[in-house]
Amino acid sequence: MNADVQSPTARVLAAVFSLVIPMMMALALLLGSVGTTVAADWELPTANVRFDYQIGGDYPLPAGVGVVSRDWFSGVAPKSAYGICYVNAYQTQIDEPGVDRPDEKSNWPPNLVLTALGDDPNWGGEYLIDISTPEKRTAAADWVRPMLEVCAEKGFKGVEFDNLDSWTRFQGTPLASQVSFGRAEAVAYAALLVADAHELGMAAAQKNTVELSVAEARTQAGFDFAIAEECGRYKECGRYRALYGNLVFVIEYRKKDFKKDCGNKKLRRNVSITLRDRNVTTPGSGTYVYRAC
Repeated sequence: MNADVQSPTARVLAAVFSLVIPMMMALALLLGSVGTTVAADWELPTANVRFDYQIGGDYPLPAGVGVVSRDWFSGVAPKSAYGICYVNAYQTQIDEPGVDRPDEKSNWPPNLVLTALGDDPNWGGEYLIDISTPEKRTAAADWVRPMLEVCAEKGFKGVEFDNLDSWTRFQGTPLASQVSFGRAEAVAYAALLVADAHELGMAAAQKNTVELSVAEARTQAGFDFAIAEECGRYKECGRYRALYGNLVFVIEYRKKDFKKDCGNKKLRRNVSITLRDRNVTTPGSGTYVYRAC
């Protein structure tokens, strides 16, 4: 057969490829543009800047502070710094007299609150949110969504979801076996919360829970940076840096741990380190403490 004359089969294959290849190229371009767009939809905080933790109440930013976390309900997004919106997504807030917050125990849908367990042994008045099934995780994320919308409307650029490790709260107690969910469910719920935050144009912080792997924290949940309480005290700061590089914001509550962190040149030169009083009070309270290095 003449090499210049194509067989019927060759002609069919050529026609197929002439259609398929351009379609594949167009799809690749589309996916690439989508990925680029999503990545640009939220802003990350600047690493290794002064950080303050004001979830117990707003007050004027101390000199040099470039990142601050404030409560989603009562807090105001700062104009001169990167604002992180604090949301207690895994447990209820304490019912406060004269305050009507949707994240208080009395306002959460009763079927999503594990009332039978009693309140958190370490944080009285807070109850675990039941995230044991896909349906309950979706319902809980739907309840939190309006809180995130408030964060975005106020102008916060990031959000932190507290009590990610709520499945551990009753470990070591007779009630441990009655907690109806675990680590996998917490990560699955985080993925819903982070997706909502990203959709609203906010970055999402992993709050504590150092035991999460790279796959769990970055791939499955999609967290962008970390807020780590007492990582110096428990020798965990390096593990957070393994996940997020320098995008780690450290809060210590004991002066000796803060001093030790600040004395670690490698840590001090790369991440933000803050000392706060454990109740994160405001200036003038008598217990207020704030320092940064």
